[in-house]
Amino acid sequence: MSHPTPARDIRPSPIAGRWYPGDPSRLASTVDDFLAQAKVPPIPGAIIGLLAPHAGHHYSGPIAGHAFKLVQGLNVDTVALVGPSHQRYDADILTTGHAAYRTPLGDVPVDHAALEALRQTVPIEPVRWDSEHSLEIELPFLQRVLGEFELIPLALIDQSLSTAETLGHALANTLAERKALLVASSDLSHFYPQHAANALDRAMLDAVGAFDPVRVLQLEALGQGFACGRGAIATVMIAARDLGADTARIVGYATSGDVTHDYDQVVGYGAAVFFRSQ
Repeated sequence: MSHPTPARDIRPSPIAGRWYPGDPSRLASTVDDFLAQAKVPPIPGAIIGLLAPHAGHHYSGPIAGHAFKLVQGLNVDTVALVGPSHQRYDADILTTGHAAYRTPLGDVPVDHAALEALRQTVPIEPVRWDSEHSLEIELPFLQRVLGEFELIPLALIDQSLSTAETLGHALANTLAERKALLVASSDLSHFYPQHAANALDRAMLDAVGAFDPVRVLQLEALGQGFACGRGAIATVMIAARDLGADTARIVGYATSGDVTHDYDQVVGYGAAVFFRSQ
């Protein structure tokens, strides 16, 4: 772990060419195809946040497209991207120690000023040369739909309600004067048969659709629904509500079985939007 570094210090991608295409033209084309194929209704209000899955694009890209299509062309300066950490560190919340993330589509600068503001109230530990995929996997979609923006990357190890509330409120305070978008990165249930996954995922998405972050976290504890980024979802919901969102809508759902046609052990993927209704 270390402190932020000079602007020329770029985090190289550990997953390009494996989790998504490493060739820029092919990556842009596949992301654009996912966006074009997504059929989503217009949202009657101002979009403040999204939920998108974070598996490899081949598996979850079609559902991610449902979320990101809703913000295509949105005028955004800052994206707060919150996901789980799949690696263990001696910290509750992680961010990057690099100045930017690199994807085949270009570099995404990190908003270190916003991170420093957050760190005045929330302990956030910068790490370098991480292999985390839950944040990076969303960047090509964001690059295609938004163009240029600055990033607040946050990976949660502690996915408790107390952390979600503390970070969610702090994020809202930091973003209040910015043209910002919140993105929660999370997959749903893992490695259940399709029929069981559908039931577990429906319970989780019902809680998301009800705009109930406490229920999102309770379902995991009760064994009634699962999301690897449950704390990230709750954090974004809390921040989105502070920023004026009053409605959540589920806009996409599928499992890995819908892609592979192997329904014995599937992973669930959901897409949702949080907005201020008009």
